[in-house]
Amino acid sequence: MLRNLPEAPPGFVGRRDELTHLAEALRGHRVVTLTGIGGVGKSRLALHAAERVLGAGTRGVAWADLWTLQDDRLLVATVADALDFSDHTTTMPLDALGTWLADKDVLLVLDSCEHLLAACRPVITGLLDACPALSVLATSREPLGLPAEHVVPVGPLPPATDAVDLFCRLASAAGTVVSAPSDLVAVARLCRRLEGMPLALELIAGQLSHRTLTEVERELGSRLDIAADGGNALLTGPARHRAVRTSLGWSHELCTPQERLMWACLSVFRDVVDADTVRAVCAGGPLLASDVDRALAGLVRKSVLSRNGAHHRMLDTVREYGRMWLDELGRTAELSDRHAQHFLELARDAEAGWPGPQQARWYARIDRANADLCAALDHLLRVRPRAALELAGLVGFFWSCCGHLRESASYLEDALARSDESGPVRTKALWALGITRVLRGERDPSRTLAGSCHRRAQAQDDGEGMLLAAYLLGLTQLLQGLPTTARSEVDRALAAVGGTAFSSAGRVLCRLVRVFALTAEGLLEQARAEAEILRGDCVERGEWWTRSYTDYQLALISLFEGRPWDATAHALSMLDGKRHIGDSFGLALGLDLLASALAAQGEAETAVAAYGAGEVYWGAVGHPQRGTPELGPVRERYEDTARSLLGDTYEEVRLRSVLCDPEAVVRTLLDGSGRDS
Repeated sequence: MLRNLPEAPPGFVGRRDELTHLAEALRGHRVVTLTGIGGVGKSRLALHAAERVLGAGTRGVAWADLWTLQDDRLLVATVADALDFSDHTTTMPLDALGTWLADKDVLLVLDSCEHLLAACRPVITGLLDACPALSVLATSREPLGLPAEHVVPVGPLPPATDAVDLFCRLASAAGTVVSAPSDLVAVARLCRRLEGMPLALELIAGQLSHRTLTEVERELGSRLDIAADGGNALLTGPARHRAVRTSLGWSHELCTPQERLMWACLSVFRDVVDADTVRAVCAGGPLLASDVDRALAGLVRKSVLSRNGAHHRMLDTVREYGRMWLDELGRTAELSDRHAQHFLELARDAEAGWPGPQQARWYARIDRANADLCAALDHLLRVRPRAALELAGLVGFFWSCCGHLRESASYLEDALARSDESGPVRTKALWALGITRVLRGERDPSRTLAGSCHRRAQAQDDGEGMLLAAYLLGLTQLLQGLPTTARSEVDRALAAVGGTAFSSAGRVLCRLVRVFALTAEGLLEQARAEAEILRGDCVERGEWWTRSYTDYQLALISLFEGRPWDATAHALSMLDGKRHIGDSFGLALGLDLLASALAAQGEAETAVAAYGAGEVYWGAVGHPQRGTPELGPVRERYEDTARSLLGDTYEEVRLRSVLCDPEAVVRTLLDGSGRDS
């Protein structure tokens, strides 16, 4: 069951009637949209409604943040990510997602749709048509405009009750306990003046960390009076708009110069951000590196930012205000350049660190930075296409392993079309595009791209490019059942380029192809020896990706040689590695292999649990079971073994396993093995 919900922030107050109405609406309608102005609390209401649905235990729930998207390029990919679908198919993205969702009972929450209304309509309609049990809860400043849509307007909190309760809680968090009758009267006046708007209440309560309630009421009251008289063009409009805008404006004025500048600069980020990244992008000019931590802390105290561990988040309404000031300062282009350059350098560091002990950490960082990497690519495609080509090529392999094949291919194709770069950067981008093709089963295009990479690398004496091209072509040939040809290809490249055993990522990848080819050729003793050497090199360096695939081969070899206990140990090690880097495709392969090894040992019920979890993971990448040709007969043979051992109960056990959370199954399998992961 899908359980993808963000952590609910503290401080939810009231909304009992709204939650009851929303629950009824979700039972009676397939599309429900919460509408209201920015800062009224739509997202938090949607989150609590979704938590109630999840708590009932009958439906899955998935949450997609759309406020991080600048346009509709990544809309379907973002929804797919929320639904844990890592699309490895060649079909249209929306069709592939619909096929995967077809038999699932899921509530999909789309948060902040207002800037993508036209794009959201066909996506929602297509998914509803394909998935009879799917329903959608959207938040937007205006309705989506769908025929079946049920609109639920979200108003502010009642000023005399819930708003007062919320303000008092927020004040207490800021260090001011409101208990005296006169203070409660003052809070009630403030809540009435602020029209019960949650964002306005949060911002103003944040001022109590360094101002008295009397000061806050006096100074804010005069500003609200000015706004009501139309004294500021930015603050015109309905009272609730004025309440939020006035609160934003006053909070901004009460910030120190460094905090104001930080607020503006932070608007360049699309997602949560840590202090080190803020320093790298925002420090400079009038904002010194030494000012960053102090400014961040000040913005957290004033409720402009929220903090969760090491990461800071800014609400989209607050971000819009900061972006307005960044534009006013004339620094939007400068900060966008610095933001893009930072994430380009991050990608360079990640590639350099791929073969080493920080590899799993780099996979996690690249995955976590997905929204900002996309923002950097969007900016670079407009102003520095060559840099966009480099960035897309650098993150392509990481993204392919983390399930972002569609995003990777889209950006690579766009960057290749816009840039006239002809050197190694282009070769790397073509190679990364070839990886996306082969993982989606497009062997002819991947073979063509591998040939193009090889010719370019050879003409430019680019050794690493030649190795990468050989890996791509060898991988394609392995999947076509041509292991001898694949081995010859990588052997030629390894001999031509030279270098030590672990001198580059390309050399490591070619060594891995050799192991796969030797196994497929039936040269098991040589394959095992080379796999063990390569695995030892990986363990010594703390590398996980290649190590997990050497375990895959060692497990397969052990099965061929009649040693299912060794096969089980290696399959479990592979699962551990793939879990470290978040590779759903690799987890699917590993579970199939582990299930075969367990069945060979006679552990039929545990084997079927692994098969069932693997079935779920295969579904989550959008295609039937894959792998090199020699895996298929192994899978079929031992699945028949498990079926024979369980007899009539086989289908019942398999179905029970398919309905389990696959991540929980993997954890149980690894924990039960006694592995130190």
